[in-house]
Amino acid sequence: MTDGVITRQDAAAEETAPPPLDSPPPRRRHWFVVFAARTGKTLVGLVSVAVLALTWFGQYFLHQLNTGLATTKVFEDNEVHAVPLDGAVDILLVGMDSRTDEQGNPLAREVLDMLHAGDSDGEKQTDTMILVHIPQDGRRAMAISFPRDSWVELSGGFGKHKLNGAFVYAYNEKFRTLQQRGVDIKEADRQSRVAGRQNLISTLETFMGKPGMIDRYAEVNLGSFYEVTKALGGVEVCLNGPVRERKSGVDLPGGRQTIEGVQALAFVRQRYDLPNGDLDRIARQQAFLSGLARKVLSRDVLTNPSKISDVITAVKKSVVLSDNWNLVEFAAQMRGLNSGNIEFRTIPVVGPATIGGADVVRVDPAQVHAFVDGLTTDATGT
Repeated sequence: MTDGVITRQDAAAEETAPPPLDSPPPRRRHWFVVFAARTGKTLVGLVSVAVLALTWFGQYFLHQLNTGLATTKVFEDNEVHAVPLDGAVDILLVGMDSRTDEQGNPLAREVLDMLHAGDSDGEKQTDTMILVHIPQDGRRAMAISFPRDSWVELSGGFGKHKLNGAFVYAYNEKFRTLQQRGVDIKEADRQSRVAGRQNLISTLETFMGKPGMIDRYAEVNLGSFYEVTKALGGVEVCLNGPVRERKSGVDLPGGRQTIEGVQALAFVRQRYDLPNGDLDRIARQQAFLSGLARKVLSRDVLTNPSKISDVITAVKKSVVLSDNWNLVEFAAQMRGLNSGNIEFRTIPVVGPATIGGADVVRVDPAQVHAFVDGLTTDATGT
């Protein structure tokens, strides 16, 4: 990777490098890393680390976070289970390339300009997709990242497309149908988002060979990432050299520095001018996540109720959770989880390809089935 990024804990530097095409990225030992991964145009999934990190900050903040969040009914059986029927918790975390907030209201033009977001192309791409599998005992976790350009069979009868099209194809079809019936735009958008989320879940479950596996859903957008990194006061990184790229807007000097807001978003969004594109970006984002996790767990944050409150406020602006997710109960389940028993992996890929003029990532479903099965089959029998 041309820029190279190093994050640190207690002044210990850790160098990162892009993973080879056919191997998973290096494992990380910081447990909050499991709650976010990689992205396409806008990496917003990183914000989900803050959503769940906050559940460890005491009962006052737990209850504050558990109220006022936008929710979505994406599962037909929405009975609230403290522990799902199979004993494990399987969370799909999604970063949405959306220029609207959780209520469907467009972000202000000045915010979009500041974030180098550009104009919406009318599509809602799910550019961050990561499955977090936590066994029944809650003492370890496995995070599996899915490249957005994976060439897969989409649910809903849409045929083969990039994985990040699963949401938008279903959304557009549902929206057109509702508009033809005379449903108003806001309600049509709400119902269409649910249809998109359900189709994405179904597509991923089929792709993994695990129907019905996912039982929790969390979604964030680019506004969340900006707000949360600002609220935290930034994240420290160390670059091997200066980084500048026009499309993402990243412009950073080499060396150790703290980045937040606009430049933090630009840094994790960049996919051009990287030798291996998205795969290099995955390694970069994992390094950034390590720094983000350390910041969330730092004395500066944990002993500052005002800062915690600011982060919660930022999270609530653009986070959507499935309505069967009680964060207070989830925190109780996860008390045994620590930084030493987390694995962070990416599905195996065959390699890059061009299909119909589009750059895609070829994948072998049989390999993915075996890979996911090997990582999520627990001794307790999930």
